[in-house]
Amino acid sequence: MSGERNAQARIQGFQKFGSKLGLERMEALCAALGHPEERLRVVHVAGTNGKGSVCRYLYGVLSAHGYRVGIFTSPYIGDFRERIEAAGELISVRDLGRLTDRVTEAAAVLVEKTGDSPTEFEIVTTIGLAWFAEQNLDFVVLEVGLGGRGDSTNIIREPLVCVITQIALDHMDRLGDTIEEIAAEKAGIIKPGRPIVSGAGGEAAKVIARRAYELAAPLIDSSKIPYHITERSVEGYHFNAQIGGRDYDGIEISMTGTHQVQNAVTALCALERLREDGHLVMDGEALRKGMKDARLEGRFQIKSTDPLVIFDGAHNPNGARALADTLKELLPGKRILIVTAILRDKAADEMLAIFTEAAGSFIATQSVNERSLTAEELAEKIQAAGGKVIAAENSAAAAYAKAMEQASGYDAVVFAGSLYFIGELCGA
Repeated sequence: MSGERNAQARIQGFQKFGSKLGLERMEALCAALGHPEERLRVVHVAGTNGKGSVCRYLYGVLSAHGYRVGIFTSPYIGDFRERIEAAGELISVRDLGRLTDRVTEAAAVLVEKTGDSPTEFEIVTTIGLAWFAEQNLDFVVLEVGLGGRGDSTNIIREPLVCVITQIALDHMDRLGDTIEEIAAEKAGIIKPGRPIVSGAGGEAAKVIARRAYELAAPLIDSSKIPYHITERSVEGYHFNAQIGGRDYDGIEISMTGTHQVQNAVTALCALERLREDGHLVMDGEALRKGMKDARLEGRFQIKSTDPLVIFDGAHNPNGARALADTLKELLPGKRILIVTAILRDKAADEMLAIFTEAAGSFIATQSVNERSLTAEELAEKIQAAGGKVIAAENSAAAAYAKAMEQASGYDAVVFAGSLYFIGELCGA
């Protein structure tokens, strides 16, 4: 679609301005567009791992209840417009182009006045907020891009509820060197008096609890909610939980792994709070349908069953741990081939050490992203971690072809290590 490519190219032209935390530019852009953020009823979601899944559970359940819901997420896998969706439809090419015109014009005025240009993510966020404000929505599920405190989505002043998922060491060059520092950045989305659901554990949980107390924000700690998994398979998990004195029994999710049950419980806590505050009239059948139908591309996604092919965007040690544990849980003792590409600024050595717990054989490859390790560099790291490299391919397409040639010798082929890599496979 030429219109979509044109808008995307103009938006991505702001990549050169990198990632700059702070809300000054967002405030100017939103003011120029009549403050669309003030007309939205938002559930704001931050975290290192699990925030995309939690957003999809929330979007699925609220939509299944018949509400008109928008969702803003990143990154996209196959289509740039995946970032901005409402009522089951991606933003149209026409609307994307129209709003890109408005927002880039406002950006040009801002640059002329201040000399400070918005970033690509700030442009996309403003487009999303403006489009949502036109759609007559009941709710918007808004995923933080980076951190929380200085993220462009934090332009939202009065969210219905804030959610923080699990926190790990990631983006340390911008968020801090310790879990506590990163948690403090994530906790920046907490607003005075507004409920906060936190799935974080350990030292991160203490930071979040302290910030919630300072702002008199009611805290729901979803990490302490007991749950019981009753069924596990590559098609999904079944579990029971009790939240706010209510039984949530027989919940089915199609996203796989114990970590996805934890994400689902976090989402259920946020939904329960929306119900308690009178924002949501809960229906058990709609809730179960929404939870079961929720899916997120590139998260233990079954692409084929014969041979068994799995796409998982595990892109940091926590994601690698979740993937390895799920593989060991569902495919114990099976022969697994992992095809991987990892960005240079990620903890590749730690990720590969975790991957080798679940698989012995690897194909090393690389993403077109300029930050990607080369296939040869990654192959050396895999060998250093104790894995067997059966091939090193310089493109996602070549790696996929090689893996399919080898698939008959394995019980499962898993593509993992970078969402950019998964996006290339989906777009191939």
